Amino acid sequence: MAKIQIIAIAVSLLFLLYIVRLIVKGKLREEYSIIWIACTLVLIVFSFWRNGLEVMAGIIGVYEAPNLVFTGAIFAIFIYLLHLSVVVSKLHSQNKQLAQEIALLKEKILKK
Repeated sequence: MAKIQIIAIAVSLLFLLYIVRLIVKGKLREEYSIIWIACTLVLIVFSFWRNGLEVMAGIIGVYEAPNLVFTGAIFAIFIYLLHLSVVVSKLHSQNKQLAQEIALLKEKILKK
């Protein structure tokens, strides 16, 4: 095994352990941890399988394997940003509704 491969495997496994630690401590919710675990598992697979990137690029029809990495990363970032936008929109709506309910409750309390 090459030195960089050993480093990549070690860093990927440490990152996976860190994600699990964040989940156990309650700092990372399970629904958000799925994407991080999936990305880490992909890193681990390609860390062990040295020619995997070239094989995947050939299957998909990408001429240069590093282009596949950048395209995949950009696509994953866009999907994750869309997910976060949906979550923020939902939270904004809930926050607005709660603020309106609090205002109505305050008005009821002050009238009594």
